[in-house]
Amino acid sequence: MTHSNGRRRVVVTGQGVVTPLGTGVDRFWAALKNGECGIRQVQGFSTEDLYITIAGEIPDFDPKERLQSKPLMLADKYSQYAGCAAQEAVAQSKLELPLKDNESYRSACIIGSGVGGLTTLEFSYKMLFKENKRATHPLTLLKAIGSSASAHVSIEYGIKGPTFGVVSACATATHAIGLTYRMIREGLVDFGIAGAAEASLNWGATRAWQAMRVLSPDGLFPFAKRRNGTVLAEGAGILMLEEYERAKARGAPILAELMGYGMTADAADMVNPSIDGASMAMQIALDDAAVSPGDIDYVNAHGTATAVNDINETRAIKRVFGTAANKLSISSTKSMHGHCLGAGGGIEAVAAVKAIEEKFVPATVGLDEVDPECDLDYTPNVGRRREVNYAMSNSFAFGGLNAVLVFGPPPA
Repeated sequence: MTHSNGRRRVVVTGQGVVTPLGTGVDRFWAALKNGECGIRQVQGFSTEDLYITIAGEIPDFDPKERLQSKPLMLADKYSQYAGCAAQEAVAQSKLELPLKDNESYRSACIIGSGVGGLTTLEFSYKMLFKENKRATHPLTLLKAIGSSASAHVSIEYGIKGPTFGVVSACATATHAIGLTYRMIREGLVDFGIAGAAEASLNWGATRAWQAMRVLSPDGLFPFAKRRNGTVLAEGAGILMLEEYERAKARGAPILAELMGYGMTADAADMVNPSIDGASMAMQIALDDAAVSPGDIDYVNAHGTATAVNDINETRAIKRVFGTAANKLSISSTKSMHGHCLGAGGGIEAVAAVKAIEEKFVPATVGLDEVDPECDLDYTPNVGRRREVNYAMSNSFAFGGLNAVLVFGPPPA
């Protein structure tokens, strides 16, 4: 089936996540519905000389239990997260892998990371400069590079088409999903594994983020008057995307249709977001999906709980949606799973698809007193049931890099 303009349609046939709320989509979604918070005191490294001591660490990830791939056992943690999430997405899609030769070049594997194997690098620097070792681990380079996750997953499943990593800070996963969508839509490939993974929680990274003064020592409270910064987290979010006719022919589970994708750059400031760039990315995504602002029921906001971002995102939504903004349900699930950096857009895309599937809008937890300048319906504290046919997922990154996805119901 194609759109009236002749473009091929793209559907979601599988999803996988690793998050601070738990590993696996079922556990993650149950936690979102219950309003649970995965932000806790750091356990994985010493915070004795840090003033930031909270983060969204992964609570239940043992690679020996979670992974079937022996090469992934030797990989950096970010690649392991990606491999685990991809494994879940592939299983749900019921796609038979590894692929046959005639299919392998018609597939893609676009899995990015904001920073790649940062934990591997910190461990290596410790060996060299603190322990005075003569060399690092022989796999250091392979573990650290930002395309390792995509390479590992492509090897695991025999994907021989476009395979690479994307890097666009906190918009990484959304860009990866959007690029894969475009490849399928335009006929370059027939299906693809897309998303991102991040495992950047360590002492050095926290020191670097502390220096920017954008982290909260208390919690992540998007759109709240008391918000005072974001909270670092890690994880992975992966979608299996597939051309609709192919998915239907093989009886695949069709969870939603990916209908639109917009991307812009502010070209203004490395840190302070622009209303123009964010609103234009949303508008491009709506136009690409051929839906009107009034059709969107739910927006999974970028919602980082920094002072400027939340106000500017509110203003950008108002600019694009006009009077329809008052009918939207909006939430920032970061309030529960933290800011997973490059992986955030993948995890949040899963939340948007589940909102359509289950007709439920997850909450923005910790939203007690709303900032008067954030005066839309941000679903405070308790999620709610409502008709959700179309959902938007926003990712607005450092550097002014914006990416937006629009999902709709499975094609009739």
